[in-house]
This record gives sequence, C-alpha cells and structure tokens, in this order.
Amino acid sequence: MTNDPLPSAAPSLARLIQELNKLPGIGPKSAQRLAYYIIRLPKEEAFALADAVNAVKHNIIFCNGCQNLSDATPCSICADPRRNQDSLCVVEDPLDVLALERTRCFRGLYHVLHGAISPINGIGPDQLKLKELFARLSENDFSEMVIATNPTLEGEATAMYIRRHLPNNTIKVTHLARGLPVGGSLEYTDDMTLSRAFQGRQEL
Repeated sequence: MTNDPLPSAAPSLARLIQELNKLPGIGPKSAQRLAYYIIRLPKEEAFALADAVNAVKHNIIFCNGCQNLSDATPCSICADPRRNQDSLCVVEDPLDVLALERTRCFRGLYHVLHGAISPINGIGPDQLKLKELFARLSENDFSEMVIATNPTLEGEATAMYIRRHLPNNTIKVTHLARGLPVGGSLEYTDDMTLSRAFQGRQEL
C-alpha cells in the first residue's frame, strides 16, 4: 500500500498534497483537505499565503545575540533596553520563547539552543547553539542563568551538560521547578503551570 494520496489527481494538485503531507502532524487525508481548502481560497488569500511562506524563507535569520529566529539582528527582545540584562533564560526552541513571553513572568534575555542533546538521534553538543551560549556567558556579566529545557531525558542531559561546562562558575544557575510534567513540552504547557514552574525555579 502506497502513501500516494490521490493517484489520479492533477500533477500540480498531487504535488501540493505531497508537500503538505510532509508537514508535522499532517497525514495524507489532512493534506488532501488542506489542498482542496487552498484551491477554494480566493486568489488574493492563496497568494498571500504563498508570499508569507516565501518571505520567511528569505527574511528569517538567527539573532546574533539570542539565536532566536528573527527578521533583524539584534531581535526585538535583545534590543529592548527595558529587559533585565542580568538574567538569561536558556530554552530549546523558539516556540519556548513565545510560551514564556505569554506568561509575562520573565523580563530578562533568552538564548535558544535549537534542540537538545540526543545521542540516539545523532544530536550532540556541536549541533546545538551551545558554543554561542558559552561565548555569551564569557563576554557578559549575567547574575543568573535559568535553564528552561524541557523536562525530558534529552532536556535534562542538555541542562547537566551546560552546568558542567560553564565558563563562569560565579553565575547563579537555576532550573524550572518540577511543576512541569515529566516528558512534557513547554510549547503545550498551560500558562498558569508554566508561570508557577518559573516562579518556583531552584538552583541547579
């Protein structure tokens, strides 16, 4: 049995379905529904969607400070003088920054690793933005670093790697409190749980 969603579809439609099927969480039937939804859109809306995809591929870059995705460097958070310049929060993914910003419980700076150490998946320290993190810690006088990696085996391994390789042993290192569910993800944690976990963070 093949995964070809519509063997008899027009080539351009079949290609769209196949490309949508590559998106995370989108199976063949969902890809078909999305493709037909796009076809039924007014041309202006369909072209706006295509332009938005094209724009992010051309314009999105890594902020040279926090390594978050941005269309300018430094990003809006790093460039905001109202942020607490003494506190740094380390997260795995850009979506984790959005999750923490929604809670309004952290007003410092961020550092995005773009993943977690996972030997079984072939992801080691060199594949993450750890070199950039250690450089920031060496060049700046942060008073506290909050390690906000996900409460998974990979997240814990990444947190311990950071703790062991700190270039500055005088910095206070804290970890989010374990109000977060083990095996969970910051992206899908409700705001109240995430806020309480952040406020109850402990020294690592």
